[in-house]
Amino acid sequence: PLTPLCFFLPAVCKYVAVELKSAFEETGKTKEVIDTKYGFLDGKGAAVKYTQSDIRLIEVTENICKRLLDYNLHKERSGSNRFAKGMSETFETLHNLVHKGVKVVMDIPYELWNETSAEVADLKKQCDVLVEEYEDVIEDWYRHHQTEDLSQFLCADHVLKGKDTS
Repeated sequence: PLTPLCFFLPAVCKYVAVELKSAFEETGKTKEVIDTKYGFLDGKGAAVKYTQSDIRLIEVTENICKRLLDYNLHKERSGSNRFAKGMSETFETLHNLVHKGVKVVMDIPYELWNETSAEVADLKKQCDVLVEEYEDVIEDWYRHHQTEDLSQFLCADHVLKGKDTS
């Protein structure tokens, strides 16, 4: 499923890794402990730190691609840097002109300027596919390789390994 957009794959992987890193950093600050004895008839089970739990892994991976909807396409940039959080310079300029009273005529109505672009929606779809296809790799990193750089581990060592990304 990722093959048709192979040229897009490095960018997708880059943003998945960036957002996973960020989400794991955000969720890694808690001292919360999960009592795994709850619900067992024999009352056996160890307390597990949330930061090492399956729950954290599931919560992060299930929501990771939604985070990409915060990105915008910055057409003035090239390569994988075309996607970034925040408004593009072009739209920032256009918004400033409108706020100054200048009439700006474009192919899309003003109300849709801040809507998710087709490119960002596609980035999210490709993220969904990548996360599903490489779920085991992400889990392996989470359980055994957190000291390794996630971008290197996920993208270079697995997703892009052996693929022509030129």
